[in-house]
Amino acid sequence: MSVTDFTKPDENITVSPSTEKEKTIKQSGYFLLSYSMTKIQVGVCLLLVELCERFTFFEVVCNMIPFCTVELGYNNYQAAILNLCFIGTSILTPVFVGWLADVYQGRNKLVCVCLFLHFLGTVLLSVVAFPMEDFYLGTYYVVNSIPTKEQNRLFQVALLTISLGTGGIRAIVCPLDAYGPQECGSKKQMSFFNWFHWLTNLTATVVFLGISYIQYSRPWAFILFTPFVSALMALITLHMVYYKLVYQPEKCCSLLIIFGVFVSALKTSCLGYHLSRDVASWLDHAKKKNGGCYSEPHVEDMKFFFTLLPLFTFQILHRMCVMQIPSGYYLQTMHSNLNLDGFLLPIAVMNAVSNLPLLILVPFMEYFSACLFSWKKDGPFLSTCIIAGNLSGALSVMVAGCFEIHRKQFPPVEQPLSGKVLTVSSMPAFHLVLQYVLLGVAETLVNPASSVIAYRFVPRTIRGTSMNFLTLFNGFGCYTGAVLVELAYLISEGSWFPNTLNKGNLENFFFLLASLTLLNVLGFWSVSQRYCNLNHFNAQNLSASNLEETLILHEKSLKFYGSIQEVSSSIDL
Repeated sequence: MSVTDFTKPDENITVSPSTEKEKTIKQSGYFLLSYSMTKIQVGVCLLLVELCERFTFFEVVCNMIPFCTVELGYNNYQAAILNLCFIGTSILTPVFVGWLADVYQGRNKLVCVCLFLHFLGTVLLSVVAFPMEDFYLGTYYVVNSIPTKEQNRLFQVALLTISLGTGGIRAIVCPLDAYGPQECGSKKQMSFFNWFHWLTNLTATVVFLGISYIQYSRPWAFILFTPFVSALMALITLHMVYYKLVYQPEKCCSLLIIFGVFVSALKTSCLGYHLSRDVASWLDHAKKKNGGCYSEPHVEDMKFFFTLLPLFTFQILHRMCVMQIPSGYYLQTMHSNLNLDGFLLPIAVMNAVSNLPLLILVPFMEYFSACLFSWKKDGPFLSTCIIAGNLSGALSVMVAGCFEIHRKQFPPVEQPLSGKVLTVSSMPAFHLVLQYVLLGVAETLVNPASSVIAYRFVPRTIRGTSMNFLTLFNGFGCYTGAVLVELAYLISEGSWFPNTLNKGNLENFFFLLASLTLLNVLGFWSVSQRYCNLNHFNAQNLSASNLEETLILHEKSLKFYGSIQEVSSSIDL
C-alpha cells in the first residue's frame, strides 16, 4: 500500500478527555523509563571512569617508594617527599581545574586536554618503568640506553601530567556534586557522606587487590596495562561528553571571591579608611558601604568560612598522619619479611587492610547516627567522631614507632624486591597490620564527619566552595607532611628518616608525629563546642534562606550539557 492510500484525518475531530489522559500517561511513562535508563548509563560510566582513574593513581602511589629507592637510586626521604607531593598535587588540581572550567566555560575542551595529559603521563611512566638493561623484543635484540638523568626527568614529567589529568577528570567528570545530596535533612546528608566514603573505599579496595595480584604474579603487566586503563577511561569519558552525560554542577561563590573579601577587609582595616565603628565584625570592612569592594552577601558568606577555619586547619595535621601509609609505613613494610609461607606478600595488600575498617564500621556508624539524629544530638556526635579519629591516628603512629624498635631487633635476611635483592629485617610484615588498621579507623571517623560539618555549616549557595576549602586543606596537609619529612631529615642529619632503616631512628619521626597529632586533638577539642549544636545554628543563621532552598530543591533538575531533564533527583549510588 502506498503512502497516498492514507486518508487525511479530519482536523475538526475532538479528542475526548479520557484519550488525552491516556496519551499523557503514556508520554509520562516513556519519559520516566528513558530517564531511568539515562541514570543507569550515567552511573555505570561514572563507576568505570572512577575505577580506571583510581587504578592509575593508586598504582603510582603503591609503587612510588620501591621504584624510586630500588630502581632510580633515591634516598628514602626523597622518595617519601616525592610521593607526598604527587598525592597533594592530585588532591589540589581538581579545585583549580574546576575553577578554570567555571571561568572559561570550555568544559568539553578542558576534559579532552586532561584526558590527553593523563594518557601521556601513563605512557611516559611505562617508558621509565621499562627495564634499563638490554632485552629481546621478539627475535630482535634491543639495547635500552636511557641515561639516568633523562629517566628521572621523564619520571617527574609523567607524575606531573598524571596529576593534572587526574584533576581534570575528578573536577569535571567525577565531582562530588555529581553524586551530591539533594535533601535538606541532616540525617540524609550524614547518610550520604557515610555511604559515599564507603563506596569510594570499596573501589579503592578492589583496585588495591588488583594491584596486589599484578605485583605478585606479573609485575611486567603494569608497563602495558596502565596506558590501556588510561585509554579505556578516555574512551568512556568521550562517550559521556558526546552523549551529554557529564553532569554540570551549579555555580557557587568562587574561591577567588573568598580570598578577595579577606584581602579587602584586611587592607581597609590596616589603612584605617572609611572605618565604621558600628560594624559587627572586621570582615564588614570589605563591604562597599564601609569602604570595601564587595557586596554584603559575599561578605556574609565569608563569615561562615572563618567559623569553619579551625576545622579546616586541624585537618592539616590529620592528613599528615594519614599520609604515613604511602611514605613511612611503606618503608617499614619494604624492610620487613614479606615472605609468608612461600608467598611474597605484595605491599599493596596493606593498603587494602587499611580500608577494611571503613567497609566494616560505616553500617554501625549509620545506625548510631540515625539514633542520635532522632535525639537532636548530631553535632556532638560529629565532633566526637573527629576527636576519636585523630586519637586513633595518633595511636597508629605510636604503634608504628614501637614496631620499628621491635623490627630492628630481628636478624637480617635477604629478600627479592623489584628484581633486586635487599637486606631486610626478618620480622614478618603482618606484624604491622595493627598500625594500618588504626589509621583506617581514623579515616573512617574523620572524613565523613568533617564533610558533613563543612557541608551543613554554610548556606546552600556556598556549600560547593566549602567542600573545595576542605579539599584545599587536605592537599596542604600532604605538602606539610613533605616539609616535615625534609625538616626531620635535615635536623637529625638523616637519623630520623634514614637511608638504611636498621642504622637510623625512624621511630623518633613517628613519635614526633604522634605528639603533633595529640596537640591537634587538644586544639580541636578546645573549639569543638561551636560545631556541637548544628541544628540551632541552622535555625538561627540559615532561616532566611530556608524558603529559597526549598523552592530550589523542588525545581532541582539533572543538568547535562545542552539539555535539562525536569526530574528532581540525583544519581543513585
